[in-house]
Amino acid sequence: MENKKKILILVTLSMFVAIGVVISPILRFEGFAPTAHFVNVVCSVFLGPWYSLANAIITAAIRMTLMGIPPLAITGQVFGAFLSGFLYRKSKGSILACVIGEVVGTGIIGSIASYPVMKLLWGKGDITWYFYLPSFLIATLIGGTVAFIFLKTLQKSKVLYKIQENLGVNVYEKSKANPKS
Repeated sequence: MENKKKILILVTLSMFVAIGVVISPILRFEGFAPTAHFVNVVCSVFLGPWYSLANAIITAAIRMTLMGIPPLAITGQVFGAFLSGFLYRKSKGSILACVIGEVVGTGIIGSIASYPVMKLLWGKGDITWYFYLPSFLIATLIGGTVAFIFLKTLQKSKVLYKIQENLGVNVYEKSKANPKS
């Protein structure tokens, strides 16, 4: 039974990577990819911070390799992916905390971390440390809001609890019965 759950988790992770790669061109401009943040938040709730981080790294690597996206694919995903899952766990299942983790992790930390990467490694010498802050914040707010609505709908219908239970991940009381948190 334990192997079955591990396989289910890996298949779910693979699906998040595939979804992240396929929908990433929708509404994507340099420094603005709200669909990536939607996937980060949902993956964090379904699988937790480490799998969400793995999803962000794998998705970003594929997007950079196949789609020619700059390193913003990494700096614009990994901080929020991990922080959203971490805050979801620390808050014992608050979807709002998960979204806040994505907004802070990517919208603020990721945007500032993008400055040295794009300036030194990618050759964009004419940018400032806050250059990506507006677009990253807007993208995380859009993606996070859509993810919040989606996850609250799953929570209200008690499907979120069933998904988490089937995956064998942490299931919180908030997932089971109380959609107000």
